Amino acid sequence: MSVVMRAFAFAEQVADFGVETFNSLISSPLTITICAYISQIFTVLNIPPKLHPSPEHFITSLWCTLVTLVLYYILAGRTHMAQRRMLRKDLKMAAERMVELEEKLLSLNKKKNKKDKAEGKPIRIFMDGAFDMMHYGHMNAFRQGKSLGTHLIVGVNSDESITRCKGAPVMNDQERLTAVEGCKFVDEVIPAVPYVMTSQYLDYVIKKYKVDYVVHGDDPCIVDGKDVYESAKKEGMYQSIPRTEGVSTTDIVGRMLLMTKDHHKTEKGGLISGNSNEDDDDSGDDEILGYSSKFLTTSRMLRLFSAGVKAPTEGMKIIYMDGSWDMFHAGHISILNAARKRGDYLIVGVHSDVIVNKYQGSNLPIMNLHERVLSVLGCKFVDDVLIDAPYILTPEMIASLKIDEVVRGTATPTDEQLRYVCAIKAGVYHKIESPSNFNLRMITKRIKENQIRFEEKIKKKKKKEAEYYDEKYSQSETYRATSGSN
Repeated sequence: MSVVMRAFAFAEQVADFGVETFNSLISSPLTITICAYISQIFTVLNIPPKLHPSPEHFITSLWCTLVTLVLYYILAGRTHMAQRRMLRKDLKMAAERMVELEEKLLSLNKKKNKKDKAEGKPIRIFMDGAFDMMHYGHMNAFRQGKSLGTHLIVGVNSDESITRCKGAPVMNDQERLTAVEGCKFVDEVIPAVPYVMTSQYLDYVIKKYKVDYVVHGDDPCIVDGKDVYESAKKEGMYQSIPRTEGVSTTDIVGRMLLMTKDHHKTEKGGLISGNSNEDDDDSGDDEILGYSSKFLTTSRMLRLFSAGVKAPTEGMKIIYMDGSWDMFHAGHISILNAARKRGDYLIVGVHSDVIVNKYQGSNLPIMNLHERVLSVLGCKFVDDVLIDAPYILTPEMIASLKIDEVVRGTATPTDEQLRYVCAIKAGVYHKIESPSNFNLRMITKRIKENQIRFEEKIKKKKKKEAEYYDEKYSQSETYRATSGSN
C-alpha cells in the first residue's frame, strides 16, 4: 500500500506542477502580448471578437501541438527514419544489381555477334538522339551500344526537328555534334538526323551506312501509332539497352534552376556547407539557376568508363591540364583536343566539389565530382584522370606523374602565380590559345532566358520519373513503405 500511496503522491505532485506551469504560461506577459497581436490581425481581417484567441486557448493549442509532435516521434518518427535508411540502402543495392544485370544482358547480346567478330567482320551499330547538354548518361549509352559491335555510328538530331517536336535545345547543332564526336566510344557521326524518324528513314540509314544493328533505350518509340523500329525488329537487327538512371538533360537543368548544393560532396562524402581551366567562371552576382543528383556512382561504373586506360610508356611526352570541367561541353572538348596534340599522353585533373565551390561560389559545380570524372573519362582526347586534383600544383606531384608540360587555356583568367608557381619555375608551364570561348556562363544564360519553359518541362519530367521509379521498384517492400505506395 505504501508503494501505491507514494505513486499517487508523485502523480499528484506532477499534476500540481503541470497546473502551476500552465497557469504561469497563461499569465505570462509574452503570451498576453502574442494574443494581443493575433487579435489585432484578426480585427483587420474582420474576424469576430469571439473567435479571437485567449491566453488559455493559445497555451492549450501550443501544448497539444507539442504533445502531438512528441508522441509522433516516439510512436512513428524513429520507425520512418529507419525505413528511409533502409530505402537508401535498397536503392544502392538495386543500382549495383542493375549494372550487373545490364552487363549480363549485353554479354548475351555480344554472344550473338561473337561469330562475326571472330571472323574479323566489322559489326556496325547505329544509335540516334538529340544529345542536348551532353553528359555521362549519353556516354554510357554509347559505351553500351559500342560493346555490341565494333563500329558505333551516332545520328544527331537537327535543331529544327528538335524545336518542332519539343522546343529548342540548349545547345545548337555544332555544339552537340562536337560533344558527340568527342566521345571515345563513338566512331562516326551523322548530322541532321530527324528527331522523329520514320521507318523509311531508318531503312535509308541502314542501307547507306551498312548498319548491322540498331540500338535504342528500353523506352518505346512510337510515331503515328507505329513503332519506329518495327522493321529493324522484324529483321532481327534491333537491340535495346537500359537507360542510365538518375541523370538526364532535364534533371541537370533542374539542378541549375533550383539553386541548391545538395549534389555536392565533401571529401568525407557529406554535403558541403558553403576552378578549372576552361570554366573558372567567376560567379559574381549572377545566380546559377539545381536539385540533387539521383545517380548512384559505383566502382563498377568507374571501371567500365576506365576500360582502355593504359599507363604511359617510357619516352612519352606527358601533358597535364586541370579544371572543374563542370557541365562538360564543346569548349572543354576543344581545349582538351588542343592540349593532347602537344604530347603523347594527356592527364586531366578534376577538382573536388569543395574546391570548385570555394573558388566559383553559388551552387557550383552543377555536376558532382563523380559525374564530372565520368564525363572527362568519356572524352577521346583524355588518356587518364587525376581525381580530386590539388588546386595548387606541387613539385612532388609533377615528379610523381612525370609531367613534361602543364598547360592552361586563355579563355578564363586565374591566379597563375598561386596555382602554377612550381611549374613556372621549372619551365614546364605553357598557356595555349583556347579554340573556343564557350563556357558554363553561356549555358546558364540560355537557360535563364527560357526559365519558364524549362520549369514546366521539369515538372512533367519529375512526374514521369516518379512513376518510372515507382513502377520499377514497386516490388521492394521498403520502397513501398517509405514512398507511401499501396
